[in-house]
Amino acid sequence: MTRVLIADDHAIVRAGLRALLAEDAAFELVGEAAGGYEAIELVEKTNPEVLILDLSMPDLDGISVTRKIKPQFPALKILILTLHEDEALLKEAIKAGAAGYILKRAAEAELISAIRTILRGDLYVDPAMVRSLLEESQSPKINQKDPTESLTQRETEILRLIVEGYTNRQIGQELNISIRTVEGHRANISDKLGLHNRVELVRYARQHGLIE
Repeated sequence: MTRVLIADDHAIVRAGLRALLAEDAAFELVGEAAGGYEAIELVEKTNPEVLILDLSMPDLDGISVTRKIKPQFPALKILILTLHEDEALLKEAIKAGAAGYILKRAAEAELISAIRTILRGDLYVDPAMVRSLLEESQSPKINQKDPTESLTQRETEILRLIVEGYTNRQIGQELNISIRTVEGHRANISDKLGLHNRVELVRYARQHGLIE
């Protein structure tokens, strides 16, 4: 049997994955994590063969989890499960060491197929993402001004701290400013970049060389 660990901060998603795996005698569920750090701890305790990993979790995103786990468990197959149909996130996930990238709206049979694909040593990409990649590659590129240029030095500092996982309170302490001031800067960053959650900000910062 293939040992599988699932990590998702939504209980209903974990329940669905648990039920799906229980229907197939080829898989054994060895644990469930509700966050990124818990996922790392459970991988170390249970040594699964496959980790089904949510991309967007409140404490540590799936790409960061993958980066931390793969050096220690190179044989572990990580399947990123996400709502984000985004080429940049797909590339970052694969670069970090993920073996597959599947959308949460995929059919149950498709998820099982994805697991079997990565177990064979092949890379799995959700069919919808393959189509979008092909469509984008055929679309003309338009030069656009980098929105990062509109950020002030202080906003850039705060953006770096956000993607490193700092809370508003920790950012305020680090920069000697009030929480209200931090909140104001975060709102400005979101408005200027058109990004409204930490996963999007992390992806943007990586793309533009603000973090490694």
